[in-house]
Amino acid sequence: MDKQITLYVVRHGQTYFNIYNKLQGWSNSPLTEAGIADAQQAGDRLKTVPFAAAYCSDTTRAEQTARTILAANQSTPAPKLTTSPFFREEFYGYYEGTDMAQAWYLAGAPHGVPTFKDIESKYSIGKAKDFLKEADPFRQAENNQEYWARVDQGFDLIRQNPDLKDGDQVLMISHGNTLLSLMERYGQGKYDLSVRPANGSLTKLLLTPDDIQVLSYNQKD
Repeated sequence: MDKQITLYVVRHGQTYFNIYNKLQGWSNSPLTEAGIADAQQAGDRLKTVPFAAAYCSDTTRAEQTARTILAANQSTPAPKLTTSPFFREEFYGYYEGTDMAQAWYLAGAPHGVPTFKDIESKYSIGKAKDFLKEADPFRQAENNQEYWARVDQGFDLIRQNPDLKDGDQVLMISHGNTLLSLMERYGQGKYDLSVRPANGSLTKLLLTPDDIQVLSYNQKD
């Protein structure tokens, strides 16, 4: 039987790089006090959801958010948390930790689109990844193809979990650009991609054997 899994996707709590408006992909900065509160509030909202499993990237901000939510959860037995690099945010290469406006200017200005919003509105979020890799002097930033080749392995990891049954609910901790990328790819044009999802916000996805459907996006209460 084909499995359909409902993913409760929470963006990690606020970090210091979020406050400073710096690109934060594979690099890490700690959760702020507000970020810990983001995770606690998400945990309170989701405490009665019977999670069968939980997944997050192997970054400290995602793992701390996941463990905070799971500590409040009343599921029996407690769901196992799986961490994987497949769930990481986009890798920004040379521009990790760079001021976001500066990085996107360097990526987009040669193409006549000097801000991330300009790139997104004229081209796409996927194209922003391609432009950033072009601008990276080390060419180590992920382009769109490389990004999805990795992230798709994360969704397949969930699909292939033999312990999950049709109709199960699964917690997943994700990242801002990844959520925007998911909405661009699967949201059928229904969502404003110029607005970043809030820290601690909830997005619900239906994971089917060969597709992803967006059930709701960027809910904070």
